[in-house]
Amino acid sequence: MKLLRRRRSLRVRLLVGTLFWIAASILVAGWGLGTLFRQHVTTQFHAELTSQLDQLTAQLSTGADNAPTLQVALSDPRLTRPFSGTYWQIDRVDGGTSAAAAVGALRSRSLWDHVLALPAAKQALGDAQYARIAGPQGQSLQVVARTVQLDDTPGQAGAKFRLMVAADERFLLEPVARLNGTLWLALAVLAAGLVLAAGMQVWVGLAPLRTLRLALGRVHSGSTQRLEGEFPAELRPLIDDFNAVLAQHAQVVERARTHAGNLAHALKTPLSVLANAARTPGASQGAAPASCSSELALLVEEQVAIARKQVDYHLARAQAAVASRLPGVQTALQPVVSGLVRVMQRIHAERAIDIRIGPLEPTLYFRGEVQDLQEMLGNLLDNACKWARHQVDVQAALEPQGLVITIDDDGPGLPTGQRAVVLQRGVRADERVPGSGLGLAIVDDLARLYGGSVALQESPASGLRAVLTLPTATPGAD
Repeated sequence: MKLLRRRRSLRVRLLVGTLFWIAASILVAGWGLGTLFRQHVTTQFHAELTSQLDQLTAQLSTGADNAPTLQVALSDPRLTRPFSGTYWQIDRVDGGTSAAAAVGALRSRSLWDHVLALPAAKQALGDAQYARIAGPQGQSLQVVARTVQLDDTPGQAGAKFRLMVAADERFLLEPVARLNGTLWLALAVLAAGLVLAAGMQVWVGLAPLRTLRLALGRVHSGSTQRLEGEFPAELRPLIDDFNAVLAQHAQVVERARTHAGNLAHALKTPLSVLANAARTPGASQGAAPASCSSELALLVEEQVAIARKQVDYHLARAQAAVASRLPGVQTALQPVVSGLVRVMQRIHAERAIDIRIGPLEPTLYFRGEVQDLQEMLGNLLDNACKWARHQVDVQAALEPQGLVITIDDDGPGLPTGQRAVVLQRGVRADERVPGSGLGLAIVDDLARLYGGSVALQESPASGLRAVLTLPTATPGAD
């Protein structure tokens, strides 16, 4: 799963692609430059050997009995130092009138007592032959050889000689090795710089996306209703389109809320007429007995009350469903709790319930409509006051799961098996206590619509504890 997420990451894709091409470029550059330098050094090496061979050819002459001699010694001082790595040698080749060929007839002093053995090969006069042979003290030599014929030798024309100039291969390999080491070190530094530059480029290039993510977080948390901030030109069309979608969504939500309210009022009006008619004496016409009229009036009034509560219940659900999807809506907790506590103290004044409010930070905000928060907290407080003997405690805190509000009472409590049941619509814990059985169900539905929850637990005060968890909002501009 982690590998799949990395493959879907734009940052990983950019870095992997960049690193691949950097590595490929460095390898190709290192191989190409190393090959070019080796070819250049090899060419220069052979050119130097050929130049020395040309000098040797120019200075070659013969003495008595066709013995090869040099008119002037070659100037390279390495040729006079034993086993220096630079050598020359002249072999006398059978010219038809002389004795058998003499190998090593004339050699440089650097060869000392060693004789170079060149593999036999057919070679035209004047052509250069390149070979690799073993030299003195285990040296590996690069050799350039040429066969010449001195036709102007007095009295003995046609003498042939094979001239060889050789040098140790380390004179060729060591510069190449040194350059390769320096080259790969430089390329490694260059690669590190390119990788760092690529990382910085990806980081800087994706910075607007991080800003966009923070802006979306502010919209989601309810701090603002639209994306705001400085964005590059490439992202500006996306930002404008998203803000247009948010504005259109807000309009749709407002229309849905208006329709829900209109429907509720349209239903409440005929329900009110029916209720008033049921309460009016002599409302029913005809010869029906008075007892039947009274029973009918009670039945109509009861059903009208149920219908009103159902309308209020579903209207609250519709409004909450609309508000929960509207970005940028937030409600401060402290004013709502204080107002509800004052109302509950008036409603339950005859019971003298002590409602205590714990410290509520002014930074505690609910991400939703104030009416929905009042509906949820009002039902929970009213339920706690109905069952409490003397005291109700209200506390709130910001937890990792969101805004957590706890309401404790010191009443008789509720068995564990009934705590989930009373959250269902129409279920009452005790029929003797006034109520419709919809209060806790409304709280549960509203909390779920906002992505929160309500749970009933045992209170430390031996009564019932209601824990309401709601999404929180960051205080800010609406």
